[in-house]
Amino acid sequence: MSARILMFLVAGVAALAVAGCAPTRTTKGGVVGVDREQTMLVSSKEVNQAAAQQYAKIIAEASQKGLLDRDPAQVQRVRTIASRLIAQTTVFRPDAGSWKWETHVINSKELNAWCMPGGKIAVYTGLIETLKLSDDELAAVMGHEIAHALREHGRERVSQRMATGVAVGVASAALGLGQGGAQLADMVTQVTFTLPNSRLHEQEADRIGVELAARAGYDPRGAVTVWQKMTKAAASGTPQFLSTHPSPENRIKDLTVYAARVMPLYQAAQKGG
Repeated sequence: MSARILMFLVAGVAALAVAGCAPTRTTKGGVVGVDREQTMLVSSKEVNQAAAQQYAKIIAEASQKGLLDRDPAQVQRVRTIASRLIAQTTVFRPDAGSWKWETHVINSKELNAWCMPGGKIAVYTGLIETLKLSDDELAAVMGHEIAHALREHGRERVSQRMATGVAVGVASAALGLGQGGAQLADMVTQVTFTLPNSRLHEQEADRIGVELAARAGYDPRGAVTVWQKMTKAAASGTPQFLSTHPSPENRIKDLTVYAARVMPLYQAAQKGG
């Protein structure tokens, strides 16, 4: 097969693959109105399975080093907040209620927290202790991370990376050349821990996060104060959490606006409504 014919075949197969992916709505808009279609090149099942495998490795390693869930009171606090937030996820997507959620606390000085695709949550002790987070502030951070999972930002980012190499990956599979694509588990790890989220993804997670917190009975204004604390912490060296979460100057202003928008939900939750 000539190089020119191969080039056209690669381009054609790639174009068909991208064209065949219909826009997806992963979540409902909620009060905050996050309502954007997403294009996915990989299934939720595949991404969630890869995430679960990577999560299991991380948790096993932390356990072997004696760094997992060391303080029962702290673990109970984190899991209580997580359970209240998770109970509200069905507002944005009904299927989230059946996810296999997990929450652990890892003993580390890192100011970090994350939620992998499919609901695998980890909070680092450095984030809680160094910033002296209130329950409202911790709920804001965890709500933000849960929002990334609900919106399937990891799956979307993997799809975006696949799109840049789809010509090679899809054509290789079609022609029987090599393994035919990137290793999904490695890609999930990269988008979770290494590569920064886009400003759009951060904005969506911020807004959904404050609504989750408010509905769960946590003051959504905690999102404002926690980012103020993060900004101060960055002055003495960028924390891990902040380094993967771009914080433009208007971020706190946006959080202030949306925290005010969901205040009626918080007030209703406080009254048991």
